[in-house]
Amino acid sequence: MTMHQQHRKTAWLAMFYMCIPTGIALGYVYGGLVGGHLHWRAAFWGESILMLPFVILGFVIKPLELKGFTHNKKTKEYGPMLSPELQDETSNNGIKQGVPAIVEGLAEKLPEKSSLSSFGKKVMIEIHHFGKDMKELLQERVYVVNVAGYIFYNFVIGAYSYWGPKAGQDIYHMASADLMFGGITIVCGIFGTLAGGFILDKIDSTISNAFKLLSGATFLGAIFCFGAFCFKSLYGFIPFFSVGELLVFATQAPVNYICLHSVKPSLRPLSMAMSTVSIHILGDVPSSPIVGFIQDKIHNWRTTALLLTSVLVGAFGFWFWGIFLHSVDRFNEQSEHGVPATERSNLRPLLDDGNDEARTSQ
Repeated sequence: MTMHQQHRKTAWLAMFYMCIPTGIALGYVYGGLVGGHLHWRAAFWGESILMLPFVILGFVIKPLELKGFTHNKKTKEYGPMLSPELQDETSNNGIKQGVPAIVEGLAEKLPEKSSLSSFGKKVMIEIHHFGKDMKELLQERVYVVNVAGYIFYNFVIGAYSYWGPKAGQDIYHMASADLMFGGITIVCGIFGTLAGGFILDKIDSTISNAFKLLSGATFLGAIFCFGAFCFKSLYGFIPFFSVGELLVFATQAPVNYICLHSVKPSLRPLSMAMSTVSIHILGDVPSSPIVGFIQDKIHNWRTTALLLTSVLVGAFGFWFWGIFLHSVDRFNEQSEHGVPATERSNLRPLLDDGNDEARTSQ
């Protein structure tokens, strides 16, 4: 990676996460067109066929070499479960190397007939390492506060994606609500996500600045989205809602920047995985039925939409709190081996081409 590219790290991150709002928006348009001309079942069948090549690709593609980790260091950083060859090595006294003492002690206490199988030991080792990593991850206050705000944010975005066209059709009598919401989301999602990444790079990519951008964009976005649903005219709703979406989608790159930079290198994969799991299980998954339940009780889509939009205040609150937390950028932190992640990333390309020789960047 060149010096110029390193100064654009958040922008590259924004380009990757731009696919999320783009996919949501294309879903609006695709579902509206196919469902309107054929049948809603045809939309699902078509989606299945379109996704089939990616499913096959997932099985046959060569595994990625995680950037920042060389093969011979995976064991020490992630534990013996990622190094099968180490599991098969035995020491002089016959005990397998790398097996935690707590697991070996448990195996010795059990009767020989009911001793843990090899598979059982592997499972317990994995659980032991996962629990240890989770405990360490949850002690990262900056990360936890960031994900908490992300949950509130995704709660709103998830319900917008599910109920938005229905609410728009009921409130403003849109002829093609799917196409309308899809078009707004495509434009605002792409430009908003890219803008968030480029702005953070421009003002200096730090965790504190990322929180400032997150809280500011969310606060202003909530005002515009809330104000949009207050308009009785469609011509007032569209520009206000467009600006609101432009602002709220600007959070995609900064929020993931914090997830990557607030934890040590060996916890990055887990931090991103738990962030994704959390925002779905606690965010967009329960939001749609909750909003549907509220609508069934009050029978007023305008009020329901306003109540939903007000949840963005929760995201703003957590991200604003994050500005005042003591934060340390751990992206280039040295690992247990004393080698910075940026140096280790230059030893092997992201896609392993089969050449085991170490490579250094020019």
